[in-house]
Amino acid sequence: MSRRPRRSHNGGPPLDDYDGPPWGKGDAYVFLAWRAAHDKAWKAPSHAVMLMRLERAERLGQTYEEYTIEILERGRHLGEDDADRITEIRRARRRKRTSHFE
Repeated sequence: MSRRPRRSHNGGPPLDDYDGPPWGKGDAYVFLAWRAAHDKAWKAPSHAVMLMRLERAERLGQTYEEYTIEILERGRHLGEDDADRITEIRRARRRKRTSHFE
């Protein structure tokens, strides 16, 4: 019988180093479904869409990845009127760079 995932677990594949199969100790189907969803979400858009996103991201002071993640997660394009959300993303960027182990 498989173990029940913790309350905060999202059912995705393991993120730590593991020598076993890529899906870890869980169900291979769940791993493959997550992999397919990830590949579909990050499929390269057309050249024109990519350039448009890059221009908008630079205008807002974000990276292309930050801007694209915002579209994928929240389903909307950021603009100048979303200053609070842009500030929040910049703060998160600073936290990611900081490492307490170095």
